[in-house]
Amino acid sequence: MSTVIEQAVEARLVAAAPRMPTIPASLHYDLRDPFAVRMSFPAPATLEGIEVYWTFARELLTQGVERPAGDGDVRVRPYGFDRTVVEFHAPEGTAIVHVRTGDLRRFLHRTTALVPLGQEFRHVDLDQDLAELMRDAC
Repeated sequence: MSTVIEQAVEARLVAAAPRMPTIPASLHYDLRDPFAVRMSFPAPATLEGIEVYWTFARELLTQGVERPAGDGDVRVRPYGFDRTVVEFHAPEGTAIVHVRTGDLRRFLHRTTALVPLGQEFRHVDLDQDLAELMRDAC
């Protein structure tokens, strides 16, 4: 069984212009960091021309498809019947994308099949993580 889940999704960038372009994005879940998900955008889809990714709590995404969640750099909320809004806040500005809720639910279902919600702690190796922290501190 694979310990990494990746899923391509289409995101619609909300901009000042009336047209909302579709941009490719990827959702990523890795058993080595069971509390987190990552959403990445390839270089051609970003203003900087480099791949951009955001890492945030899987729980935030799980809650956000049902009701508004988050009050920090990443915020997630339902939008209509079949869309979810994901907001990314940075000092440079805010990016807002719409993603099909069904795509997010499929991704989350796959992650919970790998690691059930509330069982993430069973997949964390605290001794190894502490050893890495100590090695980096020297």
